[in-house]
Amino acid sequence: MKEIRAIIRPERLDAVLSALEEVGHPGLTVAQVEGHGRQAGIIEQFRGREYKVDLLPKLEIRIVCKDEDVEKIATAIINSARTGEIGDGKIFIYQVEEAIRIRSGERGEAAI
Repeated sequence: MKEIRAIIRPERLDAVLSALEEVGHPGLTVAQVEGHGRQAGIIEQFRGREYKVDLLPKLEIRIVCKDEDVEKIATAIINSARTGEIGDGKIFIYQVEEAIRIRSGERGEAAI
């Protein structure tokens, strides 16, 4: 099993959710996060003054899936989250050793 973590722009969430449903994987966890990469923040104006915003709002999506589903899920996220601008985000893929469904006690792939 694998865990896919994707950091995306908040405004792309609906498109990503739709794309994941289309590939047959609607289960996920979403968290609001802040950060920056090469973009290193943006310059905003408020009441005529400029100030730098170092940490930008992003969403982190976490999905645990079977090994064979990783590529189609990652491709769906890439195609639906991409705007072509700096700050589109990143995808990280991790190995998952075990999953346990609390309600039933199922383990492994049966739990996801």
